[in-house]
Amino acid sequence: MLNEIVGSGFAARFEELMKKLQELAEPLSDEQFWSKPFSFGNSFGHLVLHLTGNLNYYFGTEMNKSGYVRDRPREFTETALPSKNDALKNLADAVAMVAQTARSQAENDWSKFYQAAGEEDAENRFNVFLRCATHFHLHIGEMTYLQFALLKK
Repeated sequence: MLNEIVGSGFAARFEELMKKLQELAEPLSDEQFWSKPFSFGNSFGHLVLHLTGNLNYYFGTEMNKSGYVRDRPREFTETALPSKNDALKNLADAVAMVAQTARSQAENDWSKFYQAAGEEDAENRFNVFLRCATHFHLHIGEMTYLQFALLKK
């Protein structure tokens, strides 16, 4: 029972974060989505690429053996920009994969050893789900501020 609560709880949280991100992105034009309103930081779109890479790597490559190859620096510097809709669809697909992975964990899967680049001390799958949800939430905060700055111009 606790296993289902944890799995469905993580799945629901990632889905809620995706919904919030889509709401934040909705009023932005493609140009705004990829523009940087500040000399520091990232564009909204590059943060979407970053979250997509993050989830596809930690859950796709490392947990589901998808074969995804991550190029983390490129997530922040990509110049061959997809459309806003394509970038959001790719992230939504990654979130769906994470949600499915969370819901499919058996009771003993949560404590399975887990180690990957950038998460050398994660120790187990539960910690990776928790850290990636927290990481996603952090970027939602950035995106909230970016949306505010972009729409007030």
